[in-house]
Amino acid sequence: MRAAAVFLFVACLLTATPAQAAGEADLIALINDYRSVPRECEGRREPIAAPLAPSSALAAVDPGREGRFGDALKASGYRAAAATSILFSGPGNAVEIRRLIEARYCRTLLDPRYSQIGVSRSGASWRINLARPLVPEGLGDWREAGQAVLRLVNLARGQSRACGDEQFQRARPLAWNEALAEAALAHSRDMASRDYFSHADPAGASVRQRAASARYRWHYVGENIAAGLGSPDQVVAGWLASPGHCVNLMSPDFVDMGAAYAVEPASKLDIYWTQTFGAR
Repeated sequence: MRAAAVFLFVACLLTATPAQAAGEADLIALINDYRSVPRECEGRREPIAAPLAPSSALAAVDPGREGRFGDALKASGYRAAAATSILFSGPGNAVEIRRLIEARYCRTLLDPRYSQIGVSRSGASWRINLARPLVPEGLGDWREAGQAVLRLVNLARGQSRACGDEQFQRARPLAWNEALAEAALAHSRDMASRDYFSHADPAGASVRQRAASARYRWHYVGENIAAGLGSPDQVVAGWLASPGHCVNLMSPDFVDMGAAYAVEPASKLDIYWTQTFGAR
């Protein structure tokens, strides 16, 4: 599973009467004010969008003359699940700038996919970078995120559901197990560092070997993996939508679980998740 990364580059040249230059922070505040109430945009009523968090790292991203914003983001180390950039020249007053760009790019400014904003200015040229980071702030370390996965899985197991053609009744909650968590972490880190996505590592080792190496004496063992998804909510939702993963998640045979993620910006899928199930 892979989250679609969306990169857009939008450029325009605006002309207006020169005005007193306003600061980047003023424009951010005005854009967040614009997102704070429902708006009519391109003939459609758009709901309130969450405020954008200022990001100095995002503001520093500049693709230069080549204009390849996605490449510039990657080179800067900013890993984005969705991103866009608006470049324009002309007015210097933040109020006038917002008025002009909202007339042309209201859908972009109101897009709920974006959670961060970076604004930079060079003379009369302004750049607005909008993005949602692949790994959101507040995700926590691998153990915190793994235990968030556990909570979501137990919520799912508390309801009957169909996994493809197979029907499952409510199942008892799983317990966090440190050995299975270490096995999950080892596989996530291995996939990230060696840039592959598979239940079997390049040497052919499976979850059976990983659980045994972590000293979990299993009678039943299973594994779900995911990549490119930036939060426990997205990961668990993806597993529930996939019949094979859903069967593992709902199986009454399992009693223990561990989960972990690992991030490697140089890899193809950026972030890798492993969920390891077991019963002794």
